[in-house]
Amino acid sequence: MSQRWVRALSLSLVLLSTIAQADMQADKPTVLITGANRGIGLEFVRQLSARDWNIIATARKPAEATDLQALAEADENIAIEQLDITDHARIDEIAAAYKTQPIDILLSNAALTPRYKSAFKPVSGVDFDTARLSLEINALGPLKLAEAFMDQVAASKHKKIIVVSSKAGSFEMGPKMPMMYSYRGSKAALNMYMYTLSFETGKKDIIVTVLSPGSVDTTPGFKMPNAISPEESVTKMLQVIDSLTPENNGQFLNYEDGSIVGW
Repeated sequence: MSQRWVRALSLSLVLLSTIAQADMQADKPTVLITGANRGIGLEFVRQLSARDWNIIATARKPAEATDLQALAEADENIAIEQLDITDHARIDEIAAAYKTQPIDILLSNAALTPRYKSAFKPVSGVDFDTARLSLEINALGPLKLAEAFMDQVAASKHKKIIVVSSKAGSFEMGPKMPMMYSYRGSKAALNMYMYTLSFETGKKDIIVTVLSPGSVDTTPGFKMPNAISPEESVTKMLQVIDSLTPENNGQFLNYEDGSIVGW
């Protein structure tokens, strides 16, 4: 894969981001996607590449993201950036490198999902280190991402911040049982962060929307009952994203039809 598309944290490689940015075509919309190496994030890259968008795809370990690399090899409009969503300094570096690039959709997808074999443990089984990390990745990371890229989104045509959440973080819609303490708590925090953020984005004509992607089959070696494929989930989420209006700012929506999910 071309060196200009995979960058490490060093200053010399960060400068390559500025070069890559110049290669993005000004007449095409641009999306930044976190967690783009697999599952839902990778499928967003695949489908938006088919739409001929400029794509900034981030992954914690780009060298290991072989499927993402293959997509970038086939599409010169895909730039891959190394990003651990808990590394706020790195988020700022990427934002600085793309400071003049309007970003039509800021798509926060990276998340720490539960290990399903341990998902049904009672409170005595909560791993508090995992709980803290879940908050860092699932809630604080997306909030920092929105803060860092707010100006680029405001400068774009579409002006959308999309955050992939989960009904598991909903008091109204989540399962009524003790399960997934770390995951559910972090997603509830994420939902509140984005709801609160919407009072700022509304003043900037930016739409921030939280999406439930459905029960998606993304865990290797584990098949959830009635799970849908990433392709089906992303296809329907993009239909919802396309249809968003300012009235959807601050809402939590279902991937299937854009209906409101209770907080």
